[in-house]
Amino acid sequence: MPTNTPMTDRVVTVCFAPGADADWFSASEVVNDRLNANGTPARRYHVRHRRLIGWLTRWFGYFLLDAVRRFGAYTLAAGGRKGRLDLAATAERAANEATARWRAYNIHIGATTRHARTWEDFLAQHHADPAKVSLNEARRRFEQQPRVLAMLAYAGAHTFDPYELAAYQAGEATYVGLHWRIALIGDALITTDGRLVEPASDSLADRFRFLNGACVYLRGLRSDARLCAVAIA
Repeated sequence: MPTNTPMTDRVVTVCFAPGADADWFSASEVVNDRLNANGTPARRYHVRHRRLIGWLTRWFGYFLLDAVRRFGAYTLAAGGRKGRLDLAATAERAANEATARWRAYNIHIGATTRHARTWEDFLAQHHADPAKVSLNEARRRFEQQPRVLAMLAYAGAHTFDPYELAAYQAGEATYVGLHWRIALIGDALITTDGRLVEPASDSLADRFRFLNGACVYLRGLRSDARLCAVAIA
């Protein structure tokens, strides 16, 4: 079934309890066991550099997974010890990028095209009567709308995913709020006890319910818990 964001891979955040084996091999095993999928590390977390000792720790990759350097210092990682990851900076960067993207959409698409029906509306038609409205037909009806065509045709600095139309049309705050949460959580979460948590459906409301709960869970983890972001096709 198509998702709301088919232009990107799914990202699953795997959580490990303090003291548990939490290397990349362990994370990939968990994802394969719970989702029957193979993945690759997704470098999405900023690395925290604390005051005073940050000038020293920035040069060492301990407690980090698949970290990358910039000008010699570790700046991004696919995961690691929660205390070494700068989750606030990760969310802030995603919020800034989403703000710029939504404002460009509002200028070039929102102000020049009519309000359009979302992909969820057409997907519901397909589910209600698959014999009458096939999945391909639902997609065709959705994509033939002028606003959706404009999003697909836009060739500026930003790329607009029409399958996020519900979030775009809900306004800047909603769109930005969705994306900073996604930056922290991804599309699914595997808890320290191995539970797979994901949205109940592809609707924007269910995605927010999932992301809000996952953010609360993440906030409640101890600083020595481990996280790993895994991208699966």
